[in-house]
Amino acid sequence: MAKKDELKASVLAFDRKLDPSDALFQAGAWANRGSHEQWAYVPVREKSVRGTISNRLKANQQDPAKLDAAIENPNLQTVDVATLPHDADTLKAHFTLRVLGGAGKPSACNNANYEAKLESAVADYVEKQGFATLAARYAYNLANARFLWRNRLVAEDIEVRIRHVSQGETQTEWSFNAQNLSLRGFEASGDDQKNLDSLAEVIAAGLAGKHYVLLDIVAFARVGAGQEVFPSQELVLDRSRGDKSKTLYTVGEVAAMHSQKIGNALRTVDTWYPAAGEKELGPIAVEPYGSVTTQGTAYRQPKAKMDFYSLLDNWMLKDDKPTVEQQHFVMATLIRGGVFGEAD
Repeated sequence: MAKKDELKASVLAFDRKLDPSDALFQAGAWANRGSHEQWAYVPVREKSVRGTISNRLKANQQDPAKLDAAIENPNLQTVDVATLPHDADTLKAHFTLRVLGGAGKPSACNNANYEAKLESAVADYVEKQGFATLAARYAYNLANARFLWRNRLVAEDIEVRIRHVSQGETQTEWSFNAQNLSLRGFEASGDDQKNLDSLAEVIAAGLAGKHYVLLDIVAFARVGAGQEVFPSQELVLDRSRGDKSKTLYTVGEVAAMHSQKIGNALRTVDTWYPAAGEKELGPIAVEPYGSVTTQGTAYRQPKAKMDFYSLLDNWMLKDDKPTVEQQHFVMATLIRGGVFGEAD
């Protein structure tokens, strides 16, 4: 048996196995979803506004005279905005998802003993658990339109259409009413469950490397004629005075959603973190430390030995196999991909 030091890998990387494209935004009428290929793309335009002072003031700024003087100075802002035309009430978001095999096989590893141990552990997981649990959750997040983010929350009706495409031809099609499916769990019933099971089988086969899987996903969200829609926002690190205070993501001149943001929504499957029961937060995105940036919290703290690195090291170096739920988490992190080597 190899010693612990002989199993350490300072170089360890995995390619992602769920590979979404950017999502492009189009606009049309809900009643005309049958001819959505001809819908116009949603542009991004600038808007200049005069804002007011609304931020929390420091104690030395709360003097009435100082506040009045601050209010007299206009807070001018230029922002990007994306809206539907006034003759269109429905947002269409269109992207593709490639599902790749080889989950758990590193793209780079500088220790042959570690790689052999890892491949053995992954093979044992696939034999005993398979990809059914994870694939079912990925399928659910496609069907419930979690990837629409804020656009989902402002929609009256949402329909998701998914096609399995092979060699340019449609193999199977599924359709879901996204609002029948919760964002807080993974429960469904009736025809929805049958369609989810069928979709999950295709995704699981792709992860297992049985065949190439490309899914074409179209989501329709009825948000109202002329209403604002919400593409990804660009992170601009170096803004000069007078620059736009909000820059939206475009592909060409078309409003779009980052592939990374779609990927984050699809991997929001982790209900196995320690605080899941007591916090009742629902699933969080699969991250090594269970990071939820909007809350400023990491739900998988290294002190609790429930983070990805602790679970993986105990599994590989100490032969301490995690519980089945935590095995799902470790495999979901490998499917997510990343660089996980141990520094000297």
